[in-house]
Amino acid sequence: MVVLVAQLATAGCVAAADPPARPPLPVASASSVDVLFLTMMVAHTGQTLELTRLGLTRATDPELRRLLAAIEVTETDELATMRGWLRDAGPEAVAAAARHDHSGHSDAVAGLAWLRAAPAGQVDAVLADVLGAHQRTAAGLARAQVTAGTSDRVRELAGRIERSRTAEVALLAKLAAH
Repeated sequence: MVVLVAQLATAGCVAAADPPARPPLPVASASSVDVLFLTMMVAHTGQTLELTRLGLTRATDPELRRLLAAIEVTETDELATMRGWLRDAGPEAVAAAARHDHSGHSDAVAGLAWLRAAPAGQVDAVLADVLGAHQRTAAGLARAQVTAGTSDRVRELAGRIERSRTAEVALLAKLAAH
């Protein structure tokens, strides 16, 4: 759990708010670490979808556009799964995810602003940089969850996320290089 919380704090996902007034969420097949990961990933995935949707309106490289479309499909599906699992975890988990969804992360907000302001000839490079950094963070969070999580299904999802985001980062770097 310490590793996951450290990753989340480094990623800017742990708010400097008052500690929760309630004990850890009672979840039948998932611990509070699993619920925390799902909550953070729901917010992170929502930000990724904002980046990909904006990128699809601005990117010019056909390979980059295909990657963005694939990311959008994959992460939309993952988002639905994670939200469903949080609903299964109970109202406290859903409320925590909703609070985190609306808390705003300065790195994602800055990345979106940078992408919106990028001159037409620089959009693809800016997008590869912003989205690459964003996906590296997701891979790190997922890697920590694989180690710290207790729910097999959440750990399996985290493993898929880690592999997927790591591959996306490599593809973005390759696209940025040419």
